[in-house]
This record gives sequence, C-alpha cells and structure tokens, in this order.
Amino acid sequence: MENLPSILTPDLGLLFWMLLAFLVVFFFVGKFGFPVIIDMVEKRKRYIDDSLQKAQEASERLANIQKEGESMLQEARQKQAQLLSEAAETRDAIVAQAQSKAQEEASRLISNAKAEIESQKQAAISELRVQVAELSVRVAEKILRRELSSEANQMEIIDRLLDEISVEDKE
Repeated sequence: MENLPSILTPDLGLLFWMLLAFLVVFFFVGKFGFPVIIDMVEKRKRYIDDSLQKAQEASERLANIQKEGESMLQEARQKQAQLLSEAAETRDAIVAQAQSKAQEEASRLISNAKAEIESQKQAAISELRVQVAELSVRVAEKILRRELSSEANQMEIIDRLLDEISVEDKE
C-alpha cells in the first residue's frame, strides 16, 4: 500500500483541513445557499399551487359559462317556439278573419246582385207591359179603324155598347 498516491491515503492533517473546508462551505451553503434554494422552491411551489387553483377556478367558470350558455340556448329555443306558436295563432286568426270578411263580402255581393237582378226583372216586366199595352192599343186602333170604316158598322157598335151599359146599370 505504500505505492498508493497520497490522495487515496491522506494523512491526518490533510483530512483535518479538508473537513474544516467542508464544514465552512457547508456552513455558508447552509446559512446562505439553502434558504435561497428553499425559498425558490417554496415560491415555485406556491406559483404552481396558484396556477393549479386558477386553472381549477377557470375550469369551474368555464363549466358555469357552459351551463349558462345551455340555459340561455334552452330559453331562446322556448322563446322561439312560443313566438312561432303565437305567429301561427295570429296567422290562423287573420286567415279566419279574412275568410269571414270574404264570406260577408260574397254574401253582400250576392245580395246586391239579386237585388239588381230583381230590379232589372221588374224594369223588364214594366217595359214589356208598356210594349204590350202599346201593341194592344195599336191592334185595337187598327181593328176599330177597320170596323168603324163604314157608318153602319159605327152605329151597330154604338148600339151594342149602349145595350151593354144599360144591362150593367140594371144589375
């Protein structure tokens, strides 16, 4: 073992100084290094914890927003259905009202048409009566002219009319 280098077999003085240097370095590292390292680790841990907490809160807010969105969407669908229902009811009411007005108008037009037809019918009947009366007068005039063309025929008709009048007076 004597051939071994001195680093592998240190003597007691070297060991003392190495131990003393180690303790001084350990003291300074323990006094100044470890607190900084521990503080940095604590800060990092707090930062991670805060980040996790914020992520959890964001996740909860996102879930609430999604629920609110679904709720609003459902409410919008209900309002849409209600509006469509009201629009259908309004449409049906307008159609029914329009049909009613159309029926009333048709009845009025039919009534007016019937009155106009009746008026025209009465006018036509009246005109026909006038024409028949004129025709009858013309025919009677022609017959009377022919019958009364001679004086003997005139006297015979006058006598007959006088006889008819006296018979009517007696009754």
